[in-house]
Amino acid sequence: MKSLILYYSHSGNTRRLAELIALETGGALLEILPKTAYPQDYTTVVNQARRELQAGFRPALKTEAPDLAGYDLLFIGTPNWWSSPAPPVAAFLDRAELSGKRIAPFCTHGGGGSGHIRRDIGALCPGTAVLPELAVYGGDCLESQVRSWLSRIQA
Repeated sequence: MKSLILYYSHSGNTRRLAELIALETGGALLEILPKTAYPQDYTTVVNQARRELQAGFRPALKTEAPDLAGYDLLFIGTPNWWSSPAPPVAAFLDRAELSGKRIAPFCTHGGGGSGHIRRDIGALCPGTAVLPELAVYGGDCLESQVRSWLSRIQA
C-alpha cells in the first residue's frame, strides 16, 4: 500500500507526529505551507485562528497538490485549532481531488482531543473513506500510540 502523509504544523508537534507516521509506514511526507506564515506568539495565533475559522477563511498556499493517483492512503495531519483543522489544511483539502481515497486524520492538541476534526475532514473530502483519527496531546507522541492506531486503521 502506498501512502502519503500530508500535514501542517505550526509549533513542530504535528511535524514530529507526521515524521513518526512516515517512519512507521514508509510513506512519503508533504508539508502544507501557507504563503504567509502564522505568528509565533501563542495568543496572537489563537486569536487569528479563531477569526479565520469563524469566517471560513482559506489561506493561499505555497504547497501545491501533487498527483495523488498513485496513493492508496492519505494521512492528513493538523493541529487542533478550536476543534477544527487548521485553515491551511482546509485550504489544501478544498483544492485537492480526493474522491475514492482512504483518509486517516491525525492531530495534535493542547487539551481539546480530536474535537470535530474527523467530521470536518470528511466534509472537506466528499467521496472518501475517513478512517478513525489519532489525537496526540502536544508533543507527547509515543511510538506505541502510533503503532496501535496504525494497526487499527490498516486492519
